[in-house]
Amino acid sequence: MKPRDELFRLKSFEVEEYRRKVAGIDAMIHEFNQMVGDLDHQITVEQKRSGVSDVNHYAYPTFAKAAIQRRDNLRTSIAELEAKLAATQEQLSEALEELKKFERDADRRSDQANLDQVVANIHLRVS
Repeated sequence: MKPRDELFRLKSFEVEEYRRKVAGIDAMIHEFNQMVGDLDHQITVEQKRSGVSDVNHYAYPTFAKAAIQRRDNLRTSIAELEAKLAATQEQLSEALEELKKFERDADRRSDQANLDQVVANIHLRVS
């Protein structure tokens, strides 16, 4: 296998790895957002059940306080994942650009090799 082919495979693998990472992070963000929605619903139900919606009230449900803390932690995690997603998407874009550049260079080399062959054939016919 030519070093060029190995480099192309390496670049292609790198692009696919970044795509998998982006998809995984995106799925986690989606899942966490669903969990936040579920917790919001549970908090609302618990507040209605207890009749207390003021978090500072002495009778505020412990379950609702814990759910609020969990929801806030998830929101923090979502923000961190979104930052990680943006960075990974940037890395993916860079890897795709490198792969495209490599493909263009390979195409130019191939075209040049074909032209060299045509010139050699013409030169043989003339001789």
